[in-house]
Amino acid sequence: MKMMNKAGAKKENKLVKAFKATKSEFKKIVWPTWKQVAKNTMIVIAVVVLFCAIIALLDYAFKFGLIQWVTK
Repeated sequence: MKMMNKAGAKKENKLVKAFKATKSEFKKIVWPTWKQVAKNTMIVIAVVVLFCAIIALLDYAFKFGLIQWVTK
């Protein structure tokens, strides 16, 4: 029985060490400010809208070209 308790204690000790290491790593993170987050979010939204517009225009152009090619 004592062997099981020691094995369980070792596993728990490893778990505690892992959580402490994680906590210490989280303290090292440099989090962005809300201004930076807002700016980056707007950039992402603008790029997504731009690419959607490009894809829509290409889709329309290929559709129009295909219709013209088939009806000739």
